Amino acid sequence: MQTISCDKATKMEGVMGPRESGQYITENSKDVFILDKGVQQLAVILYEKVKSGKFDVKIWRRHELNVQTMDEEAVNWVFVTAVLNFSFWSEKDTEKYLVKYKGKEHSGYWALVAAINRALDEGYAITSPSYYASIDLNTMKTIFRSDSDFDIPLLEERHRVLLEAGKVLNEKCNGSFANVIKAADKQAQNLLKLVLADFQSFQDIHEYKGKKVGIYKRAQILIGDIWGSCEGQGLGEFNDIDTITMFADYRIPQALVYFGVLRYSDSLMDKLKQGYLFKSGEQLEVEIRGVSLWACELIRDEIVRLLKADKEDEISVNAILIDHYLWDTRRELADKMADIPYHRCRGIYY
Repeated sequence: MQTISCDKATKMEGVMGPRESGQYITENSKDVFILDKGVQQLAVILYEKVKSGKFDVKIWRRHELNVQTMDEEAVNWVFVTAVLNFSFWSEKDTEKYLVKYKGKEHSGYWALVAAINRALDEGYAITSPSYYASIDLNTMKTIFRSDSDFDIPLLEERHRVLLEAGKVLNEKCNGSFANVIKAADKQAQNLLKLVLADFQSFQDIHEYKGKKVGIYKRAQILIGDIWGSCEGQGLGEFNDIDTITMFADYRIPQALVYFGVLRYSDSLMDKLKQGYLFKSGEQLEVEIRGVSLWACELIRDEIVRLLKADKEDEISVNAILIDHYLWDTRRELADKMADIPYHRCRGIYY
């Protein structure tokens, strides 16, 4: 096994990190705007949830499909889901990728998770790097088969990135992502650097108005899910977990518009309503994601301010929890948000 070194995994050269990127994009955005009133109102809602004790690291394990152990096998499971966690939107609401598992039907990301759990039950070692480093496309088709007439999007791309991930883990990390976590020495930013340095599919980097911006949705959700799966203990203990931002995708912006946190320009809204297909990295797409990221940072900062004012500053809150709330709420209120279009972009970054 090669030595895994955080010293060698330096910051992506010339690339701003997610928080810095979000602020820069927001300050230069021409079509996506943050509404201070919406930030404050949503912060109050989440502040009350934080105080109730129901809004903490244990949220992650309450999902029945998520892995329920806190060991090396658990983080290998989390890693595979993060590698494959992209592009689930359907062309039409009636044309969804669906997976039935233990009597329930799942769509979107949860269909992916259900397929992984189903595969494990069927004897496929899909979370083992030694297995998926050489997995063939036909086996992928079997594992991620749909229970509807519509296949999972971008299966060949998922196959490619899974092969890449397995090769890196076997050649550099003794066949387990847990070794990468251990090399990070309980520092989320160290882990982010290691992931970005060795796994190309996580390099969610774009040019925006003369700067390179790193949004890193999948790399950060990987860290957030490790933290959540282990409830901040053991392999999931990070001393700087609060430096991880929200996971900028296509659903969180939709929820932020619903809550009055974001506003789109008329021209952008027209594009969204027409079902415009964005290219990864084009200006409007980067603005939607970057401004959403910064909005969640402002919401987090406002919650922290409210906690301090109420002398509850021993309670911690971070952007990961805000993201979980918005993502879950979007699914719960899908009918109410149906009139708010989300941006469509086919790619591997989210």
